[in-house]
Amino acid sequence: MRNIVLNLIQRIRKFISWLWNQEGLPSQRALGLGIGIFSGCFPFFGLQTLIGVFLAKLFKGNSILAALGTWISNPFTYAPLYYLNYRVGSSFLDKNNNLVDFSHITTNELWSQGWYLSSRLLLGSICVGLMAGIIGGIGLYISLKIFSK
Repeated sequence: MRNIVLNLIQRIRKFISWLWNQEGLPSQRALGLGIGIFSGCFPFFGLQTLIGVFLAKLFKGNSILAALGTWISNPFTYAPLYYLNYRVGSSFLDKNNNLVDFSHITTNELWSQGWYLSSRLLLGSICVGLMAGIIGGIGLYISLKIFSK
């Protein structure tokens, strides 16, 4: 058992060292991570990594760190992250609009409620993603500047 734990610790150290030594300037690496975190905040399951890598290439950030940043959303964080995104989006849009009773819903009301939920979730995802991406990117940039000397 002890050998398994020591082997796991050694692998984690190698992985962290590999991540720490990614190519690019500190600003490019931080930009890649920030873009990845931003992309990971959206509820586009399966597309978050593709969006993060695409945006990192577009803005000349580190693609590997962008893919890693999208791991902010995973099966353990989906519910709290998207609930937070929905609440933030609702705070910007009309909060007094109540959800309808789904037992007597028509097709038009269903589309209306879909837009109601989606618009709040997407607006919240943009806001939370921007804040988390900026914080994550700046945190990595400062860490790289301090500890890479």
